[in-house]
Amino acid sequence: MTDRAHLQLSLVRQCELLGISRSGLYYRPAPESEEDLHLMRLMDEQYLKTPFYGSRQMRRHLVRLGHPVNRKRVRRLMALMGLRAVAPGPHTSTPHPEHKVYPYLLRDMTIDRPNQVWATDITYVPMHKGFMYLIAMMDWATRKVLAFRVSNTLDTAFCVEALKEALLKYGKPDVFNTDQGSQFTSSEFTGVLNTWGVEISMDGRGRCHDNIFVERLWRTVKYECIYLNAFEDGRHLKAVLSSYFNWYNQERPHSTLGGESPDTLYFAKQENQPLAA
Repeated sequence: MTDRAHLQLSLVRQCELLGISRSGLYYRPAPESEEDLHLMRLMDEQYLKTPFYGSRQMRRHLVRLGHPVNRKRVRRLMALMGLRAVAPGPHTSTPHPEHKVYPYLLRDMTIDRPNQVWATDITYVPMHKGFMYLIAMMDWATRKVLAFRVSNTLDTAFCVEALKEALLKYGKPDVFNTDQGSQFTSSEFTGVLNTWGVEISMDGRGRCHDNIFVERLWRTVKYECIYLNAFEDGRHLKAVLSSYFNWYNQERPHSTLGGESPDTLYFAKQENQPLAA
């Protein structure tokens, strides 16, 4: 897909045109053992069912499955995957101490039109050998996936790339909601939103239901796409996800949308016109 010998297009520009992050281009399998990768897959599947599991409960779950691991190992793997218990506790993640945290703005708000509220999150993706991370930008009212990126590191750059793509393609939302992860509280990410004049909303600590629709998206994507494939590298993952998200947006019916697809509702309504109940 990319040509390192191309005379006119740099690798950076080629990645921009293909919609992949540079870290995805240079993906190498993570240096984790086959056993650890298997444990990570099991934890990822269980986390979708019980996102309130911390390292103690996750260890008990693995032991019940016949994997006598200690809590220290489970805690390390969960941190590597970006998994954290949604209930407040001593091990919930905290934002970067030097980053500004914004208040949660969606409480009691009626969200009924496209581009009123966008949301985002990052999830772990198991690969044939190793793992990567996926971020998606979603329109809250219509569930439309506006942009996504994959990366082999939990850096800020691929998050900013996805955000910029969504803004350039669809304009700006009134409010953008995230959790308090360091990628989203960073000056690079919030700076883009401030430049576009977007209000920033952040979930309370341990409050997964503040961003519930993105959490539901991850469950859907993993069971309908990711767990059904053995991805060889970042380019393979990107290609399969591109196809899946096109289908998800254009054809997949949603019961909460009256059986319509996200694109049907997103494009059928003008930006400031409420969606039908």
